[in-house]
Amino acid sequence: MATDVLKGLTEKLETLDARCREITQQLEDPANCSDPKKLIPLSREQGKLMPIVGKFRTYKKYLQQLDEARQMGREAGADAEMKAMAEDEAETLSEAADRLIEEIKDTLVMADDAAIDSVIMEIRPGTGGDEAGLFARDLHNMYTRFAEKQGWKIEVMEMAGTEMGGLREVIMNIKGPGVWAHLGYEGGGHRVQRVPETESQGRVHTSAATVAVLPEAEEVDVEINPDDVIENVSCAGGPGGQNVNKVASAIRLEHVPTGIVVSMRDERSQHKNRAKAYRILRSRLYEHYQQKANAERSSARKTMIGSGDRSQRIRTYNFPQNRLTDHRINLSLYSLDRIIMGEMDELIEALQVHDKQQRLANL
Repeated sequence: MATDVLKGLTEKLETLDARCREITQQLEDPANCSDPKKLIPLSREQGKLMPIVGKFRTYKKYLQQLDEARQMGREAGADAEMKAMAEDEAETLSEAADRLIEEIKDTLVMADDAAIDSVIMEIRPGTGGDEAGLFARDLHNMYTRFAEKQGWKIEVMEMAGTEMGGLREVIMNIKGPGVWAHLGYEGGGHRVQRVPETESQGRVHTSAATVAVLPEAEEVDVEINPDDVIENVSCAGGPGGQNVNKVASAIRLEHVPTGIVVSMRDERSQHKNRAKAYRILRSRLYEHYQQKANAERSSARKTMIGSGDRSQRIRTYNFPQNRLTDHRINLSLYSLDRIIMGEMDELIEALQVHDKQQRLANL
């Protein structure tokens, strides 16, 4: 590793180590222990820092032991056996330190993503009529199967179907270790090329769907001022019996400063719909402020994951050729039949490798 890069990395790690020690002191303060608003964010920050700081502390021990081994070699004098032992130990410690600093780099650039274990995914059809709705359904099934294979918990928060069996919209919460590190790349425009179920002439059509993946923000991440939110309550309407049509249970929230609007009518309970609507609003606000912060950084420091621009076409699903192409990394896989069934590991691993390389280059 270049000397300047190593020096900059070490300085950053020393800052994180100092912050970790500061948090430990704050957590030992009885005043903080009795206040959940202080305790929760401090504990979460400490949990995110410890995997990096723990390795860095081990790395510093290796360097200290390496200095001692080299000093022993210098002091061995004419004792060839002692000198050889010291040199062997120094070489072993040097290799271990080099391996560990590489691990630390990887952990450092991906740590924020690994810490997010809950996302809200929104899938909606784009251009293409009924076929776009069917494609949105297929994407929903693909992500659901993949999540189930990972052992993640899936909660459908809102779902609206079409007469042809497709989807007009689906919003779901997916929870589990590494969920953002895997699914954070899925935000954007998805295009499909295939013969639709609705096509009798056998012609290939092109349709689209949009996917948004938002880290689910906790209340400690985003505070919403009630005065900034306009709430409207109405009857849910649609199928579901007399209760859905007559009881005012549908909730619509408008966040005035940003113009973000969330509607929720999935539950028959007004209270449950309000709770779900605020979860979605909080996550959309988190995304809004994160994108604003990213835009203020230099373009060289932007990373691919989490950009989630729904107007950006990120991927094409070509069924006649059994080919999936991810346009961001110019990757084509001729295993679309397996991927659409939820076997997304090869695709996601390629995106992660590319993303990590970009982040390391910008470190």
